[in-house]
Amino acid sequence: MEIGSRETRNGAMSQINVTPFVDVMLVLLIIFMVAAPMMQQGVQVNLPKTQAKSLATDQETVVVSVDRSGRVFINSAETSHSDLTGKLAAIFESRAKKEVFLKADTDVPYGEVVKTMAEIKGAGIERLGMMTEPGREK
Repeated sequence: MEIGSRETRNGAMSQINVTPFVDVMLVLLIIFMVAAPMMQQGVQVNLPKTQAKSLATDQETVVVSVDRSGRVFINSAETSHSDLTGKLAAIFESRAKKEVFLKADTDVPYGEVVKTMAEIKGAGIERLGMMTEPGREK
């Protein structure tokens, strides 16, 4: 047997076979890619359907939700309409990017949605995005 040979006396290789490891990692990647969209948290509302494209975000987003009974939530914490402006102003006090997404149920009256938008803008929010569900192509 030569010095520097890859095989030992009993024929075993001294290298690690990484193929099973790569296979397992690819399966896990696929599982997480499928499961990640299902892990969305927040208040359940029936969103209107539109043809608009989604926006890209780079910071933790703040979502203001209005459910069909008119209750207001900041992410998943319930708040009152009167406290909404103050709480949003406190959240965005140290943030450079003042952006909020509004998610309102389709059964909420238009006036309530506009009132909530005015309260959000009153907190000094520069960008307000409306969340919708993708509609069907015609």
